[in-house]
Amino acid sequence: MMLSQDFITPHITDSHALDYPCLKPGFICELELPRWAPIHLGNLVIDISPTKHVVMLLVAATLCLLTLLLAARAHIRQHAESGQSKGFANGIEALVLYIRQEVILPNVGHHGEGYAPFVLTLFFFILFANLLGLIPYGATATGNISVTATLAIATFFVVELAGMRTLGKGYIKTIVYWPSDQPFIMNALLTPLMTPIELASKITKPFALAIRLFANMTAGHIVVLALLGLIFTFGSYALAPLPFVMALAIMVLEVFIAFLQAYVFALLASVFIGLIREGAH
Repeated sequence: MMLSQDFITPHITDSHALDYPCLKPGFICELELPRWAPIHLGNLVIDISPTKHVVMLLVAATLCLLTLLLAARAHIRQHAESGQSKGFANGIEALVLYIRQEVILPNVGHHGEGYAPFVLTLFFFILFANLLGLIPYGATATGNISVTATLAIATFFVVELAGMRTLGKGYIKTIVYWPSDQPFIMNALLTPLMTPIELASKITKPFALAIRLFANMTAGHIVVLALLGLIFTFGSYALAPLPFVMALAIMVLEVFIAFLQAYVFALLASVFIGLIREGAH
């Protein structure tokens, strides 16, 4: 059981060390990350030392930047030579166009092109962060609730700013329930009841984004850990192939889930932006 934990749990737990292959028992060695002096703000102590998940986020951001820039350069060069992109650039172009045309614009609404770069950035960044957790000695940064909460909070601010920009003074109606098509007496009775619900809905949206991504990216690794743990629990070589094959199948499914969760996060972000731009009342 300890061997399976050595291989699986580092993918979902954070630490101040990076794993790398070596010839020691377990084939895992640790590279200690630098520890910086914490920042003291009154009684609050903030540790800004880099962790494994921070490194994975930086790697994901770098891979995202390099992939899209290289694809853009190849796209420009190939269009200049033959009038169409091909290979890697064509695949990235197809993915970007699909997310933009089929996910973002239909949900964000009229004149929503300005929000496409933000949502596309979310999609590719989350995708690379998810996939990094599936490679040996990697780590799933999106399996950290702090990471998913930060992404959700950033999305929350974009959603609210989109509402302010589109609705102007009418933005207050997304907070205070006051429909213009109802009698005054109905509004006076319903407003004290519905306004807290409107405020709660603003909080539950980023909460749902954070928990959904965190739970889905953590669950797959836990299932793999449980399946591999069966090998050590039963202690039988005859039963070992079955849990191993099942764990392998879950890992293949995890590749699909990595794409799916990036897609769902981008989809929900687009839907939330579109809802507030239309105005709730």
